[in-house]
Amino acid sequence: MYFMEGKTISELMINEQIRDKEVRVIGENGEQLGIMSSRDAQALADEAGVDLVKIAPTAQPPVCRIVDYGKFKYEQMKREKEAKKKQHVVEIKEIRLTPNIDTNDLNTKINAARKFLKEGDRVKVTLRFRGREMAHMQTSKHILDDFAEGLADAAVIEKAPKVEGRSMTMFLAGKKN
Repeated sequence: MYFMEGKTISELMINEQIRDKEVRVIGENGEQLGIMSSRDAQALADEAGVDLVKIAPTAQPPVCRIVDYGKFKYEQMKREKEAKKKQHVVEIKEIRLTPNIDTNDLNTKINAARKFLKEGDRVKVTLRFRGREMAHMQTSKHILDDFAEGLADAAVIEKAPKVEGRSMTMFLAGKKN
């Protein structure tokens, strides 16, 4: 099933299923034929050898189109597929750090985050504490600050560092050009 204006294509009313007294009719070439009774519209469709399809049931009066239903369905499915292709789903990539991380390791993680941001994803940076490290949570905040500073040219801080249980989390998003 495919969707069109909140309705699935299989739920669109065609020909005799249209029971409205008056409908706004659009011709085969997209021209406005005006408001007429659904019987007259059906007669026009039969005369042309195609179907009458209600494309906007919530409009006042409902909008119907004179079109070949099979071809119309095919074109709608094609448009849906094309729209889906162009969509980019933004993912959240996570990078985990520890309080005793070395400078070179931090730079490696920064480069990984830079790659994720270039692809258009958001980055969640997590600083995890274990055992005695829990006592020095606030003194380790500088690691996340250094991380954000290293990506200052490519990212902005979406959510500032925040302590959640045994970890400190920060979200970064790519800069808009």
